This record gives sequence, C-alpha cells and structure tokens, in this order.
Amino acid sequence: MSLEDELLKQRLCRTREIEGLGYLPYGRRFDYTHTIPEILAQFGAKTAEELGPAAGNAPRVRVAGRVMTKRPMGKAGFAHLQQDGERLQVYVKKDAVGDRGFQLFQALDNGDIVGVEGYLFRTRTGELSVHVEQLEFLSKMLLSLPEKWHGLEDVETRYRQRYLDLIANPEVRKVFVARAGLIGSLRRQLEARGFIEVETPMMQPLYGGAAAKPFVTHHNTLDIDLYLRIAPELYLKRLLVGGLERVYEINRNFRNEGLSKQHNPEFTMLEFYQAYTDYRGLMDSSAELLRQAAIDVTGGTEVEYEGQRLDFAHIERYSMREAIVHFWEGPERPTLENVADPDWLLEHSAKASAGEALADLFERMVEHQLIQPAMIYDHPVETSPLSKNKPEDPAFVERFEIIAAGMEIGNAYTELNDPQEQRRRFEMQLALRERGDEEAHQMDEDYIRALSYGMPPAGGEGIGIDRLTMILTGSRTIRDVILFPLLRPEGPLDLVEKLRELGAGGREPGAGD
Repeated sequence: MSLEDELLKQRLCRTREIEGLGYLPYGRRFDYTHTIPEILAQFGAKTAEELGPAAGNAPRVRVAGRVMTKRPMGKAGFAHLQQDGERLQVYVKKDAVGDRGFQLFQALDNGDIVGVEGYLFRTRTGELSVHVEQLEFLSKMLLSLPEKWHGLEDVETRYRQRYLDLIANPEVRKVFVARAGLIGSLRRQLEARGFIEVETPMMQPLYGGAAAKPFVTHHNTLDIDLYLRIAPELYLKRLLVGGLERVYEINRNFRNEGLSKQHNPEFTMLEFYQAYTDYRGLMDSSAELLRQAAIDVTGGTEVEYEGQRLDFAHIERYSMREAIVHFWEGPERPTLENVADPDWLLEHSAKASAGEALADLFERMVEHQLIQPAMIYDHPVETSPLSKNKPEDPAFVERFEIIAAGMEIGNAYTELNDPQEQRRRFEMQLALRERGDEEAHQMDEDYIRALSYGMPPAGGEGIGIDRLTMILTGSRTIRDVILFPLLRPEGPLDLVEKLRELGAGGREPGAGD
C-alpha cells in the first residue's frame, strides 16, 4: 500500500472514530458570531487586560474554520483555524470541553473543518486566541494537504485543483478578491454615470464583434449550428438603436484559439456603449475609469508589474503612426513622413495593403514596448470594420487601444452607424475570408437592418478584465487570475475505487445521511 493510500486509510479510520463519539463526520449548520478576519480586526489590537481577566468578562465568540496546525500538549492543546485567508489560534483544554470534546480534538487532522465557541484571551506569548468551551465537528478532509501545504508550488496542481491552491496559498485568495473588487469598481463607476447592465446571448446564429475563431455547437430541436459568442458588441449596439443609450455588460467570451500567458479560450470582458459621444470622449472617461479602478483595487494609482512601476494617473496618448516613430527599435528610426508613405510601409511588411502593414509594424515593433499605460489612436480602416472613418482621412478610423505592460487591455472606437458603409465593410471582410482569413467578420444582415432604423452617434469600448487583473495584482500569467483556466485533460482518477476498497466499515455512500 502506498503512503498516500495509508494516509487515506488512517483518515477513514478517524472518520469512524469521530462517528463513534457521536459527531457527524459531515456536520450541519453552524451559526457563528464572527468570521476570523472580523475577530482579528475587532480585537487584534486589544491587550490581555482589555480583553478581560476572566471568562465571564472576556468577549465571547463562535467561529468556524479549517484546522491548519495542531499542537497537543497533554490534557490541552493548540490549533490554528483558517477562514477567508486569515488564521486564529484556539486553545482546547480537557477540563473546559469535557472528555468527549477532548477526544474529538485528539482525532482531528489538519484540513478538518470545525466550529468552536468560547472566549478571547491572550496567551503568555501574547497571541490572540479562543479559549474553547465547545467544539463541533463540521467536515472531514480525507485527502492530505501537500507535504509543504504552506507553499503549494506545482503549477499544474495549482490550476487543476484550485480549491487546494486556495487552501494552501492564502495569497491566491487575495488575487481573486482583488478581481472581484475590480469588477465592483467598474460597475459602480458606470452606474454612477447612468449606464444600465444588460445581458445578451452567449449562443449566436452569427458570430461577430471581433476578429476571432468561434466555438461551434448545435441546437438539436431547431437543427441549427450556433456559435459561442466571441464578443457581445453587435447585440449591445442593437440596444442603442432601441433607445437604451448607455448600456454595459460584464460578459464571458469564447474564442477557439491558442493558450498563452495572455490568452485563455474563455475570458471576461467589460463592454459598454454610450450614445452621443465619440472615441475622444471615451479616451477621457476611460482614463478616469482606470485611474479609479486602480485606486479601488490597490489603494493608489501606481502598481508594480514584473519590476516596472505603472502609473494609471498618467496615461500617454499616441497616434499609431506617432507610436511607431517614437518606439521604433532599430538603427534607422522612421519619420512621420515614412509611416505615411504606402511604399515605405509595404517595403517593411509582408501585408497586402498599407493599412495592414502599418498595423503589422505596430504589433511587431511597438506594442511590447508600451509598458506604461498608453492609448494608441487612429487605426487603419482595414483592421477596424466596425469603426467610423476619420472625416479628414477616410483611410483611418476613430479608434484607440489601451495598452499597458505590453498587453492590449482595452479597445474602443466611434461606432460606425451608417448602414450602407457597414454593408461595404462587411463585404470587405467577406473578401478577406475568401482569401483565407478565418477570423474575418461574417455578413450580419439583421445588424444592418437594425442600423437602418437609426443608431445615434456613439462610442463603444471593451476592457479585458483578466489582463487588467493581472496588472493590478502583479500576476505573471492569465491562468493566475482565472479560477479554473482551461487545461489538457488529466488521466483517470482512482479515488472512487480507493474509497470503495479501503471502505468506511461497510458504509455505502449516502447511507445514513
């Protein structure tokens, strides 16, 4: 029998021991008076004298948590309980909890979940602790924590068994609390500006709103193929037509593409649309949105990411042409005249048009250098089929991207609301599809019909929640900020068979529950 199997067998034996003491191994409701973080916040600074010299005067608490350490000491012992990423010591004495309660304490394993009731005091070493008078068993952990549970480092295990990662690495919990705080900040700011939150379909008969490969599924009753959305954009703009003039959605999108530090096939975006503004207006509002989000999540506008200090209070703005000139890597820095010359652009790129070449040079030569937050505006029309043309230069559109730490975290533009021009853009995309571009947009006739009813002038924007969370929490990969990132399937598990073989005294699953 392997060591792992032997430990499982021991824990199953202790489960029966706990049952023999009259406790449920998977207990019931436990009403607590405080969480562990609340106790630490409320009483953490109080001295032993302020807590009270005796049980009758000291603050009484009922608290639950997972046993992370246990130190028996004869007829007494200490343990640390963990809850919400914080720990609190408890002191269990046989005279206080009785024979049965102390036998339960002796049978506890690290990882078990218990509830305690008692009063707060400070030990001789000054540690805030609960003097336990009642101990309740709430849930048994059958599988042992990793040998170095306080620093689970195996990346595959961390992502595949996120529940274990959250137990073993309390700092991981902080990342996802920060992520929730980011989403909350964005919601509050948008709703304060009069936006309403909406929901649009995740399964769509046509995919659009971005250049990406979709996942395909099939609806049996209607006998039609559907696509998991790559973006909610075209549905949100239909709502502008209908008179919902400020809308947003925090949405899950799906793109059938590769995995990387910055890409996961399922990801979260904030998209919002505002009537009667344009991309310049969105630049101003986005700068404030990101500045306040950084403050709400980190306490300030400056964050550290991979050794660099990023300041969301100062977001630089460059046209795409200006950015290429300013950040060009190489001995021959181009001039603005060079990057406005179609021949020069085509000479430095393998793309088919000057606009595509400009975008290609930016992505290859510049984007990775944009560490400080920046907005890159005025994109070529070839790469922006849903954006409005610049009146003074129809080869470009009123669009900007937000880039920080070398990653695109936002994309926005003045929305194209001319149905005839939109039809021409879709036809341009269809031509790209015929040339083999699988990510080009489809022709969405209903969207053109919607525009034909009149969409007000508007600006729209998408912000990547996952990448922004990475930056604000200093996380190196997108997998660190997604609770359950996509992974290759693992081999078969034999845990169920082990439980059957090792047994629980003939007790079948569910029996007696």
